[in-house]
Amino acid sequence: MDHKFIKYEQKRLTEVESLNKGKEFYELMNKRRSIRFFSEEKFDIKLLEYAVKTAGTSPSGANKQPWRFVVVESPEIKKEIRIAAEKEEKESYEKRMPQSWLNDLAPLGTDWHKEFLETAPYLIVVFKIDFLQTDAGLKKHYYVNESVGIATGILLTALHNIGLSTLTHTPSPMNFLQKILNRPANEKPYLLIPVGYHAVDAVVPDIKRKKSEEILTVV
Repeated sequence: MDHKFIKYEQKRLTEVESLNKGKEFYELMNKRRSIRFFSEEKFDIKLLEYAVKTAGTSPSGANKQPWRFVVVESPEIKKEIRIAAEKEEKESYEKRMPQSWLNDLAPLGTDWHKEFLETAPYLIVVFKIDFLQTDAGLKKHYYVNESVGIATGILLTALHNIGLSTLTHTPSPMNFLQKILNRPANEKPYLLIPVGYHAVDAVVPDIKRKKSEEILTVV
């Protein structure tokens, strides 16, 4: 083989250890909720650096790692993002969304007002990179949406694991993020994630997750 390979090593756990770890991790992640009420309290940005590094361990098509994570802490930029996001959201809620969609959103108590985009101490904007421009020409990336989706899931998991709250926000369209953050043409906004500690009076909708038999099939 012309390409270099290295030996893979991973500690082998006993079945009991694996079951215990699986149960503990599920119980941790089952407490994760999307939060819309954030504390303004700042924290060490290294926490976000570790979370992003963890997201960067995600698998990707042909190992192209087609993602960029932009952390926003500037109050001015956060305000600019909020104004642009609310403009799109207002248009969506009032003109774009069919009534069935609005009905489905009603139990969540959401509307086009997005105060959390300024309240949260940090925003993480996830960009997907469809290709790279090199001296030799364009280099295509593969399975970009799938790769970035997996990395984003790992990012959310890592943030919850270190005690931070998040929200997955998808204003549509959100090309304004590319412009505000001065990202190159090959980087397209994928997801906007406010990050911080939850406010002391934060509330979440009283909703239930599907049971395992509703999402798991063994054949």
